[in-house]
Amino acid sequence: MIDLRQLATDRILVSPSVLSADFGRLSEEIDRVEAAGADVIHLDVMDGHFVPNLTFGSPVIKSLRKKSQMLFDTHLMISEPARYAQAFASAGCDHLTFHLECSERPTGEIIDAIRQTGCTVGISLKPATPPEAIFPWLDRIDLILIMTVEPGFGGQSFMTDQMGKCATIKREILRRKLHVQLEADGGIDAQTIGTVAAHGANMIVSGTGVFGYPEGVKAAIAKLHDATKLLDSAL
Repeated sequence: MIDLRQLATDRILVSPSVLSADFGRLSEEIDRVEAAGADVIHLDVMDGHFVPNLTFGSPVIKSLRKKSQMLFDTHLMISEPARYAQAFASAGCDHLTFHLECSERPTGEIIDAIRQTGCTVGISLKPATPPEAIFPWLDRIDLILIMTVEPGFGGQSFMTDQMGKCATIKREILRRKLHVQLEADGGIDAQTIGTVAAHGANMIVSGTGVFGYPEGVKAAIAKLHDATKLLDSAL
């Protein structure tokens, strides 16, 4: 199991979302972005209840794990993350992010349940959730995922108004001197990466921005990595 805590927070890390890949050849698509320089693989799990869409579950991830040694950054857009945490960990996930807005159990209990599986822990915030909502949990998690679209579907337009939230959280991370990844997901590509990096997000989820980039996945990932020079510049 790869430890997210070993990854740097002072440079851009690219996590292509396979939600935008060719589902008929997922293992080959993961190999393709790994060869192109991706740092992490992003797996979007949706249950059709917490969000209005269905994707894939632990059996698909288990199959992919046999083909790849990359860090699996798994975003659980599901109503009962603690209930299914062990299944996803056993399938080969290295990291599990759940939503602060899910009401299955108290947040602290969900964090503990994920920790017990051996995975690192992240919390995601929907666009309407204020940044301060994450502050009580900052020292207990390894990653914060800011949604820059409404969760549930790929290919949506980037929400610029989430950048203030991003900057607020990054300033708090820096103030407390915590080693926490600040991840952003939704509509991020070669055109929007600059503002995302400038407002503090160093881990970048990109689906269509990588798999659909006209110049190819290697060029897309290089463009995203290049934004390291802008990281935190708007704080």
